[in-house]
Amino acid sequence: MTRPIEPDGGPSGPPQTRPVVDARQLWVGGIATAIVAALVALVGVLVCRWLFKVPLLSPQSSGTYGDAHTTDVVILAAVAALLATGLAHLLLTAAPRPMTFFTWIVALITLILVLYPFSTSAPISQKIATAAVDLVIGITIGSLLNGVGARAVRQRRVPPRDDYGQGGGGYGQDPYNQGGYNQSQWGPSGGRTRGPAN
Repeated sequence: MTRPIEPDGGPSGPPQTRPVVDARQLWVGGIATAIVAALVALVGVLVCRWLFKVPLLSPQSSGTYGDAHTTDVVILAAVAALLATGLAHLLLTAAPRPMTFFTWIVALITLILVLYPFSTSAPISQKIATAAVDLVIGITIGSLLNGVGARAVRQRRVPPRDDYGQGGGGYGQDPYNQGGYNQSQWGPSGGRTRGPAN
């Protein structure tokens, strides 16, 4: 009986892979990104208040750090990084080209936050300072999580399906032997072998 032609790489075909997300590495990177984003927010506020003398978030009389509003911005930056990590995890497990969608989403949210201060009645110096801090925080979160997401995806080998090997069969067995007869009972001429003539 003629056997099927085996594809390149053997009866099972070439090895296949599928992407698998390393959740532990992704969230460790997300926590690290949250810490960096919080520090970026703090440094941005301090630079605006101390270096450029812009009363960002609170009056200048509140000192270099300001008041509780500065703490709120630092915490919100960290929370935003963790939310972005959750978004990246969701996209990596369910979306095609996940990091492309992630970059667009983070970029558009950052753009909204940058433009929002200009819709308020605050002085122009405070508008520019707030927009600059928001822009730097958004860039920090987006760039760091892009790298973390790319490193958190592993390629796991998946054995290809062997259509001729289901149920313990294989290329060495006859897939058409459905009746369970013993082929050794048949002679080379196609008929049953006969014993010696009486």
